[in-house]
Amino acid sequence: MMRVVVIVLLGVHLAYAGTHSLKYFYTGASGDIDFPEFTAVGLVDDGQFMYFDSNIKKAVPKTEWIRQNEGEDYWDRETQVLIGSRQVFKYNIQIAKERFNQSKGAHTVQIMYGCEWDDQTGETDGFRQYGYDGEDFLSLDLKEMRWISPVPQGVPTVHKWNNDRADLEGRKHYLSTVCIEWLKKYLEYGKSSLQKTVSPQVSLLQKDPSSPVTCHATGFYPSGVTITWMKNGQEHHEDVDLGELLPNEDGTFQRTSTIRVTPDEWKKNRFSCVVEHQGKTVTEKKIRTNKETSVPIAIIVGAVTAVTAVILLVVIGVAGFMVYRKKKGFKPVKPSDDSSSQRSTNTLISSGSGSSTSS
Repeated sequence: MMRVVVIVLLGVHLAYAGTHSLKYFYTGASGDIDFPEFTAVGLVDDGQFMYFDSNIKKAVPKTEWIRQNEGEDYWDRETQVLIGSRQVFKYNIQIAKERFNQSKGAHTVQIMYGCEWDDQTGETDGFRQYGYDGEDFLSLDLKEMRWISPVPQGVPTVHKWNNDRADLEGRKHYLSTVCIEWLKKYLEYGKSSLQKTVSPQVSLLQKDPSSPVTCHATGFYPSGVTITWMKNGQEHHEDVDLGELLPNEDGTFQRTSTIRVTPDEWKKNRFSCVVEHQGKTVTEKKIRTNKETSVPIAIIVGAVTAVTAVILLVVIGVAGFMVYRKKKGFKPVKPSDDSSSQRSTNTLISSGSGSSTSS
């Protein structure tokens, strides 16, 4: 039977230090699907703190820290913003379908926007991207102050929006100032829970000796985790599939990495799954099979000077999340105002100016 080692590397790192983020994900859907017509999720440091969909028609808190620090006025404003955004998304889907010459089927338009702040260097960043049917459609290049599109169907919108300098300046102000201010406020609200560090529980799962082996890390917080397969002490990337970062109901995260290797290759080599996280908890793990047989797995505790948090960010579907893959990472935004979440949602119609609402 194959032998596999799981190595959990514990990084010595201040859990609350580093890069923090405030991100929003809007998803509009059309067609015959068992999913709300419009959903919105807000996240701080990749943890969900608010939710809205077109079925419940109300923005609701998802953490105690936001519930305790913002009252009904805040949630009423959020609700009105998102009700307006729902209508814009209906227009966006129709326009996108026309651009792509589509008349039937299920389709989605998504916006990802937000900002990041490094509390050690003071550096900030902001982003806004649109996707259609899971593919890149538009993105805002803040350094160049212009919209870009990888597809010809997005060119009419690019031309229109790049000529609206006032809108571009407003978004720049939001990303560099307003969004960062609200991110810091939310971090202060939730510092007792956002400062927590929970190490991953790691399991190796396998159906039978000839099946792929899945390295499953779950229950960790914050979200930055790296899963690497090693072969005879060297990094091994062949026939490895890294799964999406996914949220757990308790606010922690999970991620998997699956490797496909023949039983003979397992016997002749020493493979290991290395899980890197800035945590402190290590527990015993086993290979689990359908037959409930298992091989003990050694847990080797090491130390690393730094752990690079590679976060593949995602948008929203099951229990509030529908995965949206980004080839180059995912990047979101916000407009400007003195209110907590002044936001505008552009339409894709090249002759339209979009709608804006405040929350």
